[in-house]
Amino acid sequence: MLVLTACLLLLQLFGSLAYKDPHCTRGRDGVVHLFEWKWNDIAAECKRFLGPYGFCAVQTSPASENRVVTSPSRPWWERYQPISYKIATRSGNEDEFRNMVKTCAESGVRIYVDVVINHMCGGGGSGSGTGGTHFDADTLSFPGVPYGSSDFNDGSNCHSGNGHINNYNNPEEVRNCRLVNLLDLRLSKDYVRGKVAGYLNHLIDLGVAGFRVDAAKHMWPGDIKGILDKVKDIQQGGRPFVYHEVIDMGGEAIKGSEYLDVGRVTNFKFGIEVARLFKHQNALKFLGNWGQAWGMEATGDVVNFVDNHDNQRGHGGGGSVLTHWDPRPYKLATAFMLAHPYGFPRVMSSYEYNRANEWEGPPHNGDMSTKSVTINGMICGNGWACEHRWRQIYNMVAFRNMASGKPVSNWWSGADYQIAFSRGDRAFIAFNLEGYDLDKTLQTGLPGGTYCDVISGNLENGKCTGGSVTVNGDGTARVHVCNSCPDPMIAIHVGAKVGSPERRH
Repeated sequence: MLVLTACLLLLQLFGSLAYKDPHCTRGRDGVVHLFEWKWNDIAAECKRFLGPYGFCAVQTSPASENRVVTSPSRPWWERYQPISYKIATRSGNEDEFRNMVKTCAESGVRIYVDVVINHMCGGGGSGSGTGGTHFDADTLSFPGVPYGSSDFNDGSNCHSGNGHINNYNNPEEVRNCRLVNLLDLRLSKDYVRGKVAGYLNHLIDLGVAGFRVDAAKHMWPGDIKGILDKVKDIQQGGRPFVYHEVIDMGGEAIKGSEYLDVGRVTNFKFGIEVARLFKHQNALKFLGNWGQAWGMEATGDVVNFVDNHDNQRGHGGGGSVLTHWDPRPYKLATAFMLAHPYGFPRVMSSYEYNRANEWEGPPHNGDMSTKSVTINGMICGNGWACEHRWRQIYNMVAFRNMASGKPVSNWWSGADYQIAFSRGDRAFIAFNLEGYDLDKTLQTGLPGGTYCDVISGNLENGKCTGGSVTVNGDGTARVHVCNSCPDPMIAIHVGAKVGSPERRH
């Protein structure tokens, strides 16, 4: 009996952990969302930047063929209206996708695909998708899969009256009815599950290591499990990394915790709380117990982010978040996310758009094809924002990698908006949002020596291009963080110690 109980507990544990491993190459951590990038551009970025600078993975935009929306003209959200599972979007074709995955793998970078499996396109109309596949949304005909009318939820299981979600406190309605008129797939049907799993398996065959599941809140966890049970192991070994978009800010019937047996969840509370902290609306000194004590899930259950493609445009999750439009606090919040060991971090990489027209798609040519990302030093051109190339962010990815496995220690808080902490004996960071300079001797936990402040510069040719911090033999250092500097923080780690081998990650 004891043996049986132990076996059941092991099975439950395996089930809860099976989809939570990001499969990072050793020594790497964190994913960057290269929103709307072309496959060829992602391949190039893996080779020239993401690999050398220690990123674990890229989250891509949806890969499946989507509806071409002409009013408004080619919005970003057309990518979330699939009409087949053919890999053919404005990011590129299947051959380009395959080359991207291969090139990134050779650079030590995994690929996670944003998968849209809750629904097909919006109701009404017909036409051809980005890969030339015909569809008829009036008759629910999607021959590219194929799906027909019996493969979609209808009045037999959606009881809202108009077929749409009207009440978010009714789980049945949220999961069985149409989200903003998007044609809701009948995922309880084994045939539909098989078609979705077939798409995921095809991506795995191409080398993909994981999936961000769009609109997971609008699917029953049991249906998602039924799909994943049909999905094969990834080429790197083990189950794919799966993280579910579940907007759970409290106050609704559906909870993120319901999805933890089939992966991690996207932690929307994280961005809301760090925005309040770095906008001077909540004191930094309270961060000493950051994590579950703040009403968030356990560290192994979340993917954290400061902002994402939805909420930087005012959608999804409510509340106010920091974005690249507010670079000073945004860099501080992102640095904190990368410095603290809680959760798995996702960095956003955006494009510029008219903020009055939040629907605007990626930078495009006259024929509406997506513009390539151009690079000049560390700066992107052609309308691409590339926050992941900001020194204060990519150097904090290295900080995180250097501190891997080390807990928060030497926590210090001065005034309400002055904090510092180390990650064991590997890294140390300090923030100052007060109206005066931080100038104090603090315990860094690091071995004695001179370290480059990776916020203001790099270690190059044995010298610091920015500021530096001298750590005494007992681990203490005089820490100075000016309040009026562009970046009122300093960060040091063992990979940027003068006299040591120079390491980016």
